[in-house]
Amino acid sequence: MDTPDRIPTLCVTGTENLKGRAEVVAAAAAEHGDAVDRDACFPTETFAAARAQRLLGMMVPIELGGDGASVSDAVDVCYMLGKACASSSMIFAMHQIMVAILVRHARNSPWHQQLLQRLTRDQLLLASSTTENQTGGDVRASACVVERTGSRMALVKNATVMSYGAQADGILTTARRSADSAPSDQVLVAFLKEDYELERIVDWDVLGMRGTCSTGFTLRGQGSVEQILPDAYEKIHTQSMVPVAHLTWSGVWTGIAAGAVGRARRFVRGAARHGSGQLPPGAAHLTRAVMSLRALRGSVASALQNYEIAAMTEDGLAALEFQTAMNLLKVNSSEAAIETVLSAMQACGLSGYRNSGEFSICRSLRDVLSSSIMINNDRILANAASALLLVDIPSLLRD
Repeated sequence: MDTPDRIPTLCVTGTENLKGRAEVVAAAAAEHGDAVDRDACFPTETFAAARAQRLLGMMVPIELGGDGASVSDAVDVCYMLGKACASSSMIFAMHQIMVAILVRHARNSPWHQQLLQRLTRDQLLLASSTTENQTGGDVRASACVVERTGSRMALVKNATVMSYGAQADGILTTARRSADSAPSDQVLVAFLKEDYELERIVDWDVLGMRGTCSTGFTLRGQGSVEQILPDAYEKIHTQSMVPVAHLTWSGVWTGIAAGAVGRARRFVRGAARHGSGQLPPGAAHLTRAVMSLRALRGSVASALQNYEIAAMTEDGLAALEFQTAMNLLKVNSSEAAIETVLSAMQACGLSGYRNSGEFSICRSLRDVLSSSIMINNDRILANAASALLLVDIPSLLRD
């Protein structure tokens, strides 16, 4: 039976040396995780290690200089980092979402092909900007617009949340296609650091995920029209943004839960040794935590398999049943991870409730609570409810 502090990763990677390289980065994340949380600072040491291990370009195709790693490999690394430092893991996940989008939707675009080559060579860190003050957090609507002048374009966006925007080397941002376009007629634009300016408008002082530095900015960007991805954002959102985000985020939250359960298991074992074999009062909660973690890991692994099958065709990714499953994965994973961490804290009792100490679960709990709030579950469930009216429900119930 797998033990929570020695849980194998979510998938078996076929990429050479990837696991060993990720372990080096995870060790740096673990060493500095408390300071990142305490000071709400960007995990500089983690990403110095990630660059040294060349993990930021892991999903770039081999012919463009990367490892050609899969989404499953990226989830695997998110899981490993999540056990060490949730902020590091979430930043890594958001970066890899952007890379996955570029690979699938702009790989044959000369400008973006060069971006992928440079990303791999220089280990660039990419951020995203999809929310705006004027749209209330709805990523499928944009107020800002791409203003074109010949072969040049520019935009101004009030982004109330932009994770690690100040630390990123580039940003992918949504905008309306033109001034005459509807809010949902969006494009995705890639900017490098020399292409934009950021003006801080909202600070980031929150309960958990403090090191993501998700400050609000006014983004002013300009560049060539070639920097606009060739596929419409509607297609990008459906085929890549939603599934890859929900899979990698689930890897982050599962890693947080696994780290908490590992600490709870060590606490219970230590208490039993010092108590002449007598289990502590919270030991029963460890059983609940282990079982909920096992179920969570299983659901993410199953979703990864379904994604790899669906990703073979555009129709598979666009299927309503698949889209609904990916959205519900996000909701279920976030809720299960919170439940698992709470059970781990109860297993540790007061030692888990303390803000410091070997068995503290506080950072894990604060970080994992972000899972249902930063991307609101209620909005996802409301949208899924409408979609479920069109899904063949009996087919979901068959083996």
